[in-house]
Order: sequence, then C-alpha cells, then structure tokens
Amino acid sequence: MDFKNLIEFLKALNSNNSKEWMDANRKWYKEVRTDFVKWLDHMNDVMAALDNEYYDTPGKKGINRINNNLMFHPNKPVYKDHFGAGLDKRPLTGDFYIEIGIERCIMAGGFWRPDSPTLKSIRDAIDYDGDVFQKIIDKKSFKNIFGGLYEDSKLIKAPKGFSNSHEHIEILRNKTFAVAHEFPTDEVFRDNFEKKIINVYKEMLPFRRYLNKAVTVA
Repeated sequence: MDFKNLIEFLKALNSNNSKEWMDANRKWYKEVRTDFVKWLDHMNDVMAALDNEYYDTPGKKGINRINNNLMFHPNKPVYKDHFGAGLDKRPLTGDFYIEIGIERCIMAGGFWRPDSPTLKSIRDAIDYDGDVFQKIIDKKSFKNIFGGLYEDSKLIKAPKGFSNSHEHIEILRNKTFAVAHEFPTDEVFRDNFEKKIINVYKEMLPFRRYLNKAVTVA
C-alpha cells in the first residue's frame, strides 16, 4: 500500500475541497482508492487467519464513502479528510474500524450511540454478567491501548429499570460502548504498522465479542 500517495491525495483534497477539484483529479482518486481496497483485502485475509469467527469483509464491502453526508451535516466540507473502512463487518454487530487521515489515524470498534433496542441489549448483558465485561476493560494491556471506554455523553441518572446502587452503574450510564486507539499518521509508514493493527485487533476482540453476543442473543 502506497500510504504516501494516499496522504498526499488527502492533503491536496483538503486544500481544494470541492466537486470541481475532485472531478479534475478523478483518476488520482481512483488510483488511491483501488490501492486502499487492495490493502483492505490483504488485511481482511490477515484477520481471518487470526479469528475463526471472523466475518469475511472484502475491501469493496468494507470501505466507506469519501463524501460527507451533507443532508445531515450541511456545514461539513464536501469530502472527508480520511479514508475509512470497517472489517469483520457482520450485519447488526460492531465492526473493526480503520481510519487513515491526514494528521491522525484511528482503530476503533464497538457501538457508537446505538439505537434503543441495541443499547438495552448491551445493558441487559452487563446486568447479567457485568463482571466479565469489567474484567475485559480493566485488563492492563487493554487500558494501555484504549485507555478505557470511548468518552461520550452519559445519563445523569440510572437507566430505566436499573438502580443507582447497581454495582456496574457507571458502565450502565454510558450511551456509547466503544473503544478507540488514535495514533499519528506517520506510523503508517513504519515497517511494523501491520503488526500494530494486528495487536490492536486482537486486544479489542474480547470486547467486541462480548458486545456482539449481547446484541445478537435472542
């Protein structure tokens, strides 16, 4: 994967964020996108070899659109400042997200502000065996990579149906159940970048498995 070309394209796009510029540089965009999709195909194979429950996600299926959704975010620029994709993308579950951006990159997973039924399923699972979840997020190596759960808005009081005295109330008050590892973009140029992705993926796997089981159990 020619990450240098990808970053140079994103920088040029960010400085000329318009459909006119994109149309004039469509060939460059397609070259970068094709290269990124091939790299995702490779990572898809690598991760499938690590996990027998991995859900096959070819690059073309995992890659996100580079266009911003201006219908819901009219003040955003026309195009994003990164390439992003989800792997291990089983329907109705939280995938493993990779984002390569101009100044920062992200590897993340879980559920960001899920809908009410999904959120209820996660909270019910924690109510049932929250000690298992607590052990996962308290693991030293997990904290070293992710710090903890993704910081987002929380309920002020206990969720409906739960007591403020619940032993896992601080977790239950979360509206987002996700983790993220951010790092500077220059790390993508290092020889050990793929190893880094593998390490983060493996560390996140018990966390994702717990949540995905919570939302798929009938």
